[in-house]
Amino acid sequence: MARQSWFRSFLWHGEIFFHYAAQYLKTRMAYRGDFWIYLLSDFLMQSVNLIFILTIFTRVPHIKGWSREEVLFIYGFFLVPFGFYSGLFNHLFDVPEKYVLRGELDRVLLRPLNTLFQVVVETMNLELIFIALGGIIIMIYSGAQMDLAWHWWDFPLALLLVGGATLIYGGIYTLLASLGFWAEGNLGLMPMIYNLSQYGRYPVTVYRGVIRFILTWILPFAFVGFFPSTIFLRRYEFLPYALLTPVVGLGFFVLGWRVWQRGIRRYVGAGH
Repeated sequence: MARQSWFRSFLWHGEIFFHYAAQYLKTRMAYRGDFWIYLLSDFLMQSVNLIFILTIFTRVPHIKGWSREEVLFIYGFFLVPFGFYSGLFNHLFDVPEKYVLRGELDRVLLRPLNTLFQVVVETMNLELIFIALGGIIIMIYSGAQMDLAWHWWDFPLALLLVGGATLIYGGIYTLLASLGFWAEGNLGLMPMIYNLSQYGRYPVTVYRGVIRFILTWILPFAFVGFFPSTIFLRRYEFLPYALLTPVVGLGFFVLGWRVWQRGIRRYVGAGH
């Protein structure tokens, strides 16, 4: 009975998500010029990062044992979960000011829906998921340059690893957003953590010990791009870390969810 109830709740939230998504896209497409300009601006921003990588490799053929094509592949893989994060969790930084200080959470609590789910669907930017498409194109190009052999099991494995990497983002940013229930305002941590997350698009072995440890175990952005991509690069010396990606993702998302639930219980509403 408990399993059936959980499954029905999952289907119900899934149906509501698609309704939200449909309404969101209708709203965005009402102003198509703004929609395409927004997509173009984000595409240009990611292109700058790609040009930066290519510029580095015009000077040196390898960086600590990593070729240009390998780094491009890692960057491409990084963009896939980054795209899903950008579309779904990027605006969780609105929680401390908009939902806590302004009392928008009062409205959310009145609905018979999961509170985190409501905040995510209200703040999502679905068009940014297209970033993932750019990552896939980069992976296909760089993989072809390296003559990578693909197997049928690579695709379900990629879905599992991308899902785990996306959960890492979701968990970390849910945790940071939840701190607003205690600080009652914007802590200013989101931009700093966002900048740190960009280190996950490069091989973690190029960093020094302390930074490598932080990116692996404290804020595990190395599991977003680097470690999972090494499976497809056939760099099996990193295989144990790569296979941990779904576990790390689930662990951090559960942590973020629990802190969120505690914050919700602490919330007393606007005007108190």
